[in-house]
Amino acid sequence: MRPEDFDFLYRMEERYWWFRAMREITDAIAGRELQRASLKVLDAGCGTGYNLRHYSRAGHSVYGFDIASEAVYGVCKRGFTRVAQASVTEIPFRSEAFDIVFSFDVICQLPKEANDAAVREMHRVLKPGGFIFVRAPAFEWLRSSHDADLHTAHRFTLHELQNQLMKAGFKVRRSTYANTFLFPVVVVRRALKRFGVGAGTDVKPLPRSLAWLDPIFRNVLSSEAAVFRRNGRLPFGLSVICYAEKPI
Repeated sequence: MRPEDFDFLYRMEERYWWFRAMREITDAIAGRELQRASLKVLDAGCGTGYNLRHYSRAGHSVYGFDIASEAVYGVCKRGFTRVAQASVTEIPFRSEAFDIVFSFDVICQLPKEANDAAVREMHRVLKPGGFIFVRAPAFEWLRSSHDADLHTAHRFTLHELQNQLMKAGFKVRRSTYANTFLFPVVVVRRALKRFGVGAGTDVKPLPRSLAWLDPIFRNVLSSEAAVFRRNGRLPFGLSVICYAEKPI
């Protein structure tokens, strides 16, 4: 992508209902650890860098890397200097350096055979007792042109992602599907895409005539955060989430 594409995505992450609600879901699941002071946080595949901003504002020391040079350029331009250009299969930080590692829709872009290496690397850079938060798109049968636009190589089931983490030595503390309440709407939309209706990525601003839907969609998705704050879980959804610990 071009640098201006990352600028556009950064603005989307700041305002778009899906990104805002998914941050609430992340904070609901990882909230106990994130309440600790001055954590060393790594965003593995930091993209636009918006999540670095989010966790920096919470008082944590943030680090990131991305395979795209344009992404790293944009993140540095926004004042975050502890970033590098690298692949998640070869993380450029020392072992046992971080308290928590986030991976948002990153390992899904790798060939399946590279997933093991990526998860092992995230395990390596975590301190003993540290946590990893992994989110990936769910269910291969939901594949559409949206996945092609985002270079999604694989969509996961919850069981697959759990096994991936346990194989690397993690203890899974919480696991769930998310983006559940809008699941029926998206299933219909993905089915229509197979017939060429509304092809392309789902991540785009709502038309001005439909802007009133933004807070409605956000509130619907944000309601899932309330479920997770009560240690609940959801049986299906558009995303799969695992929160796991590196044993001491």
